[in-house]
Amino acid sequence: MPERQTFLAVVGAGACDARLARIAETVGREIAKARAVLVCGGLGGVMQAACRGARAEGGLTVGLLPTETRESAGPEVLVPIATGLGEARNVLIARTSDALIAVGGEFGTLSEIALALKMGKPVIGIDTWELVKNGEPSNAILRVTSAEEAVQAAIRSVRGS
Repeated sequence: MPERQTFLAVVGAGACDARLARIAETVGREIAKARAVLVCGGLGGVMQAACRGARAEGGLTVGLLPTETRESAGPEVLVPIATGLGEARNVLIARTSDALIAVGGEFGTLSEIALALKMGKPVIGIDTWELVKNGEPSNAILRVTSAEEAVQAAIRSVRGS
């Protein structure tokens, strides 16, 4: 029986600066090289950059869109899924993924991080939110400094290798 496909979510802001876009694009490339499926919200910014990177390496990209139609998907999303759920689609992103990689991000990203953690999914972060509980820093997000390190950590957390 063939090995089940690994799904890695890439989350981040729908608009980002060039530095975060380069990081996200490299994350996408590394996901494709690892033969994993890239899952995202399907729109612009970090999502678009990650999909661009994955597609450059022949990877499969899935966008769980907040809209009711597939037309809002970025051009590099091969499988656009129109949920019509608005921000509630963040639950589907977290649930569908085996691990989540956060690149930068705004409040939507924070919700995806929280949902993934609540579901027991590994979360790897590059320049993303820092969590504090009762005044104490939380290490729930594995913080890394490079795209390569992020994807390696995500793959290890899922595949154990």
